[in-house]
Amino acid sequence: MDVGAVAVLAGIAAFGGMLAVLVGAYGLREARRVSRTGVRVEALVKRRPGEAPEESPPPRPVLQFVTEDDRVMEVVCPAPSTRRQPLRPGGNVLVSYDPADPRNVVVHGRERLGPERAFIAGGALVVLISVVLLVVALAGQ
Repeated sequence: MDVGAVAVLAGIAAFGGMLAVLVGAYGLREARRVSRTGVRVEALVKRRPGEAPEESPPPRPVLQFVTEDDRVMEVVCPAPSTRRQPLRPGGNVLVSYDPADPRNVVVHGRERLGPERAFIAGGALVVLISVVLLVVALAGQ
């Protein structure tokens, strides 16, 4: 393969990898910012409208809470219900919300930072592979 073609391929891959790193870093930063500086309130766990009442907890229930300015907010829970930590309708959970955008919430104890870390690690791996590919192509020239 031509060195120029390899360089273009490596550049495109490196750009995609850097984009993944930035998305992951932004997600981590936002979750930490809302956890640290957001307003903490108790939220009521509810089923989604139209969802059949079953024995098992819903995978992504709705959280209802009241903001500081007395608005009632209902948002889909950002973290799914699990077997170890079920979110049962009628229960309460502690959430932090961003006062500027109350739809941006973090459920304490269920931050799920794994996907953001996976984006960072995957993006860094793609960038590394791109650099190695480019170095090997240039060395073989």
